[in-house]
Amino acid sequence: MSSKRPFTEIDSCTDQQIQTKRPRQSFASIIGEVVMVNSLRHLSKALEPLLRRVVNEEVDRCLIRYSRSLTRASSLKIQPLEPSSFQLYFVNNLPSTIFTGSKITDVESRPLRIAIEVGGEDPSLLPISALLKIEIVVLDGEFASGDREDWTAEEFNASIVKERSGKRPLLHGEMNVVLRHCAATIGDLEFTDNSSWIRSRKFRLGARIVSGSDRDKFPRIREAITEPFVVKDHRGELYKKHYPPMLNDEVWRLEKIGKEGVFHKKLSNYNIKTVQEFLQLYTIDPQKLRTILGVAMSEKMWDATVKHAKTCESGSKLYMFRGPNFLLFLNPICEVVRAMIGEQIYSSRDLHNIPQDYLKNLRRQAFDNWASLQDFEGNLRESLSLTQGNEGSEFLVGKSLLQSSYEFLSGQLECQDWDSNSENQFNISARIEGNFHCNFG
Repeated sequence: MSSKRPFTEIDSCTDQQIQTKRPRQSFASIIGEVVMVNSLRHLSKALEPLLRRVVNEEVDRCLIRYSRSLTRASSLKIQPLEPSSFQLYFVNNLPSTIFTGSKITDVESRPLRIAIEVGGEDPSLLPISALLKIEIVVLDGEFASGDREDWTAEEFNASIVKERSGKRPLLHGEMNVVLRHCAATIGDLEFTDNSSWIRSRKFRLGARIVSGSDRDKFPRIREAITEPFVVKDHRGELYKKHYPPMLNDEVWRLEKIGKEGVFHKKLSNYNIKTVQEFLQLYTIDPQKLRTILGVAMSEKMWDATVKHAKTCESGSKLYMFRGPNFLLFLNPICEVVRAMIGEQIYSSRDLHNIPQDYLKNLRRQAFDNWASLQDFEGNLRESLSLTQGNEGSEFLVGKSLLQSSYEFLSGQLECQDWDSNSENQFNISARIEGNFHCNFG
């Protein structure tokens, strides 16, 4: 019978090492590890499509960029810049802003024209009787930036902008014209979409010779391009400012005054609805007008609004304001252009000789009674009827008196100096009546 192996200290130490190497895990820690493994597995599955798409896009972008560089390099080596002895060009300039749905015209609202610039080459190379078909296209506003004047036909074609997906063609109308005697006029042409969706936010118009239109018979005719411009939605035209503004324009047509905005409402509350009414109050009491607009309008904005308003053309109409011993002629914005005080007549150059407080008071009275003033417009066509004293009977003045009145009212006011001692001068005490229209030329 074999004896049992005796217990030794070595066995005891070995058991202790095994126990220290294998720490006991709790049930909660085991569950946590399982949950973490499952979460990482789900996260990797969710990120996999996104990572694949990002990697594919970057690879495609690098391949396209590399292929372009190869194409550009090969074109520079194999196809040098074509000589551009002749070039199309736009005769007139486009405005900086164009609205969709509006006919494209130049800055003076005239039709666009295209012509061929011969340059220093022999004009006989391009017969003047040649009929060449021209196509109008839309280009990216960044094309040929930096005053670049040389480009290849391939570069021009690569910069043509097409319509957005699901949209109508960018241009609508007469996009093809025929050059006759090396020039052509573009008819009705309009944009159907704005330019806000491309990076440059601007378009150019381009013109090129259509393939097959006798282009192979002549040297290359380089394409024409316009300056960059912005195309806005036609709805923005409803809020467009006018340059210069007109007297009867609504006041929000002025700079820094938005339609239905704070300043527009403030002015409307004081019955200032037109540019003319704005300028009238500015002439009579600029401080009151400044107070109406309030502190919300900064001094810089105020200066911009007034400067824009002053570009308004006042026209030739004049208004007459008369009293017992004075007669004033004012322009539409309440500025005095001629006056008669007592028996003294003052031209525009002599108004400073009138006491300014007195003249300012008369001008204020004219402003307060503006609706009752008689207006004069155009050339004097009718004889003047005068009413004398309180009797109310009409009589025709004498020849010398009528001549003096005619000279006073007919537009020679700005340059004629009157002699206060002249016997032709009529008495201011005579009351001028009747609804006559004496217009100044």
